[in-house]
Amino acid sequence: MTTDTSNTILLAGGALGFNWLPVFVAQKQGIFARHGLTVELMRMGSVDKASTAVREGAAHMAITPPEGAIASAVAGGGLRIVAGNVNRLPLTLIAQPDIKSIEQLRGKVLGTSSLTEGTAIYTREMLSQHGLGYPDDYSFAVAGVHPARWKALQEGTIDAAVQLIPLNFVAVEAGYSDLGEVSDYIPEIVFTALIADQAWAAENGERIVALMRGLIEATALLYDAANDEALLPIVMEITQSDLAYAQKSLYYLREKGVFARALEIPPAALEKTVELMRKADLLAPGKTAEALAAFDARWVRRAVEPAKEGA
Repeated sequence: MTTDTSNTILLAGGALGFNWLPVFVAQKQGIFARHGLTVELMRMGSVDKASTAVREGAAHMAITPPEGAIASAVAGGGLRIVAGNVNRLPLTLIAQPDIKSIEQLRGKVLGTSSLTEGTAIYTREMLSQHGLGYPDDYSFAVAGVHPARWKALQEGTIDAAVQLIPLNFVAVEAGYSDLGEVSDYIPEIVFTALIADQAWAAENGERIVALMRGLIEATALLYDAANDEALLPIVMEITQSDLAYAQKSLYYLREKGVFARALEIPPAALEKTVELMRKADLLAPGKTAEALAAFDARWVRRAVEPAKEGA
């Protein structure tokens, strides 16, 4: 990707769902504009494609699961994690109505958005704690991101899948089985993060810092119930839900502390991501140090620094 001098960032993602709320709040509340930034969103349809778009230069950055950037860094590629987005999993394992326990998923087909990033890794860990191993005890179908997984559940082409809010609430009220919160099994992990190519980042630091400061400001608004009159229409639009589900979603994100307030990635969250990559055979033995080094925290540090006189 050639460096440009504009104040535009092309930001890619899979479904641009609930975890993108800080981005949409920053756009609709004019926060990015006040930071001198234009953010153009690219809905790629899958988390793999979002990572690929950054790697191939079609996008400047992405908000997506971190595994693709970690794998790139370990292999000597250019992708890096540059900030946190969600470090607590806002996911529920939803199954067909006749399935009442995780043990009953033996021999079943589970939906996922990718075999190498995100949902498959969390699902494998959750089921492993109930004695079910992949691929001997169940199989995966790459059904797509969360709206596609919900459609596949309704069509009966998969038996279960982890579902993002508010579709987890929708599914349970429609009679589907709630097999548990993924966060009860994995309390802290890098669910989604901001990734970039390190060469592009090195030449566009001011743009990255402006983006991060806008996201931090928007995240603060999300955590303050005093802003609900402005926030609820945005949540309804992004999640394609009604007022009741939007209110439920906001309560959920605040109760669980879903969004990283200062775009931080706690060491324990990154370590858990790397651990689960090893367990899923997505990271070679002995590569832990390289994997942990995939997080380049310098931009976040700059974003949270108070403005310096004369800087």
